Amino acid sequence: MALITSQPKNLILHNHFTTLHSSIPQLNRPIVNLGPFSKNSTAIKVCNFNSKLRNFHLKNHPSYFNQIFIAKSNAAIGEVASLEPEESPLKYRKIFLSDVEVKKERNVFFGRKWNSLDIGTFGIVLAMHLLCLFAPFNFNWPAFWVAVALYVVTGLFGITLSFHRNLSHRSFKLPKWLEYFCAYCGVLALQGNPIDWVSTHRYHHQFCDSDKDPHSPIEGFWFSHMSWLFDTNSIVERCGEPTNVGDLEKQSFYRFIRSTYIVHPFALGALLYAIGGFPFLVWGMGVRSVWVYHITWFVNSACHVWGSQSWNTRDLSRNNWWVALLAFGEGWHNNHHAFEYSARHGLEWWEIDMTWYLVKFLQAIGLATEVKLPSESQKQRMTLNNNDVLAT
Repeated sequence: MALITSQPKNLILHNHFTTLHSSIPQLNRPIVNLGPFSKNSTAIKVCNFNSKLRNFHLKNHPSYFNQIFIAKSNAAIGEVASLEPEESPLKYRKIFLSDVEVKKERNVFFGRKWNSLDIGTFGIVLAMHLLCLFAPFNFNWPAFWVAVALYVVTGLFGITLSFHRNLSHRSFKLPKWLEYFCAYCGVLALQGNPIDWVSTHRYHHQFCDSDKDPHSPIEGFWFSHMSWLFDTNSIVERCGEPTNVGDLEKQSFYRFIRSTYIVHPFALGALLYAIGGFPFLVWGMGVRSVWVYHITWFVNSACHVWGSQSWNTRDLSRNNWWVALLAFGEGWHNNHHAFEYSARHGLEWWEIDMTWYLVKFLQAIGLATEVKLPSESQKQRMTLNNNDVLAT
C-alpha cells in the first residue's frame, strides 16, 4: 500500500525500471518469436547471452534498492518479450494433407531465362508424356511386358540399386563389370548421366530441406517433384559446381557416358521400334519412362510431405509405404536419411525393400561385398537422440 500512495517512491521505481530495461541487451523480434525451438542455446549464443547469472545493480538509491537483481538469460529474454508488442507469426501455405509449409513458392516456368539444357530437358520429359497418349490405341501384351521388364531393369537395377545405393552412397561394392552394367541400366531410365544424378543427390543430403537443397517441398510440392529439373542453373547457384563426384569423374566409363549420354536412350528407342514397331516404342519408352520418372520423383516430393518419421533426422524425410512398394523400397525415406550409408532402407521386417533383397542375393552369391548396415549401437544412439529432442 505504501508504494501506491507515495509519489516519490513511484518515481524512483519508474527511474530504476527504465535503467534496468536499458541495461538488458535487446533481442530482435524473430529471435523472441521463435516459439518451440529445440536449439535455444544456439540462439542465445548468437545474442551474446549465456547461462551464467547476470547482476544488475541499482546504485542511485541504495536506501530503497540496495540489492542485486539476478536474472538468467532466459528471464532476460522473457522481460524483453513482455515489453514489446506481440506480433503474429508468419503464416505459410501448407501442402494438402500435410503439415509441411511452403516457405517460398518457386516458379521456374516464368520470369527467368531458359538455357539450352533447360529446354532440352523439358522437351524430352514432355515428349515422353505425349507418347503416353498413344498407349490406349497401341496396346498389346508383348508391348506391355516389355514396359514391365524395362521398369525393373531401369528402375530397380539402374536407379535404386546403382545410381542411388551403390554410386551415391557407396553402401556396397560390386565387381566393376557389374557396377558398370547396372549404371548403364540407369542411363536407359532417361534421368540423366550417373555423374550429374549422383552429384545432385549428394547435395540433397548435404543441404536437405534448406535453401540450398536442389529439390525441397518448402519451395512447393511440384517444385520438389519435377519442375526443379528445368532450372539447371539453380543447382550451381545454390550448391556450386559439382565437386562432390570426384570418385566417378576419375573413371573413364562415367566420363564417356556423360559425354555421350543422350545417344543411349535413343538407341534403345530405335531398337524397340525395330523389334516391335510403334507399340513397343510407346510402351517401352513412353509409358515405362514416365512411370519410372514419377516413381523416382515421388521419393523427392511425397517422401518429404506424407508419411511418418521413425527417426529425428532434422529434416522433412518421411517413411511412405506406397512409394516404397512402387520404388523398390526407396519409400522408407526417413530410415534412409537416418542412416544414409545403409544398403537396407526397410529396417523392419514388414518394410518391403526389393532393392535390399537384390543386394542380399548378390551378397549371397559373392558379387556384393562390404555391405553397410546400421549397427544396433548406431540405432540406439539415434533413438537416444530422438528421446533428447522429445524431452526438450
